[in-house]
Amino acid sequence: MSLVRVGFALCGSFCTFSQAIPQIRALVNDGADVIPIMSQNAYATDTRFGKAGDFVDEVEALCGKHVIHTIVQAEPIGPKKLLDILIIEPCTGNTLGKLANGITDTSVTMAAKATLRNNRPVLIAVSTNDGLSASAKNIGYLQNCKNIFFVPYRQDDFEKKPMSLVADFGTTVLAMHSALEGRQLQPMLL
Repeated sequence: MSLVRVGFALCGSFCTFSQAIPQIRALVNDGADVIPIMSQNAYATDTRFGKAGDFVDEVEALCGKHVIHTIVQAEPIGPKKLLDILIIEPCTGNTLGKLANGITDTSVTMAAKATLRNNRPVLIAVSTNDGLSASAKNIGYLQNCKNIFFVPYRQDDFEKKPMSLVADFGTTVLAMHSALEGRQLQPMLL
């Protein structure tokens, strides 16, 4: 996998950071050049799942690069063609809505816009409590967009959170290889 330049963007689904960050490690161990990106909320919000600074430090240590966390820092991704692929993992319902409606007001949505402008793939690992309700239309819309692919996903906890969807983070690397070939990894719905 050497020479693949991967943008790895984390949004504020903090409960899944423990599943997403090992995927960064797997990519780095496979020789990918990983450029870390975090939404402002992911970059700066302490939660019951951990301190933001600890996550930032861990990601920067894994990648050997500073986290891109502002629109200004993310903007050069497009003109400089810095990425072969962007992985948004976890991707919240908020970010899904912004992507589906062309809203570029975060570092993550700017990175997506910059990647798509270069006709390169964006891989989404959904993690949202409203995936089968308010965010369903955005997921459906994005599944029909050129160069947007999904890490396979499933219902999160169908008894306690029946509208929640979460990606199978363990399939991220396989989904990335498929997206780089212009294919959606199947099955997409688990």
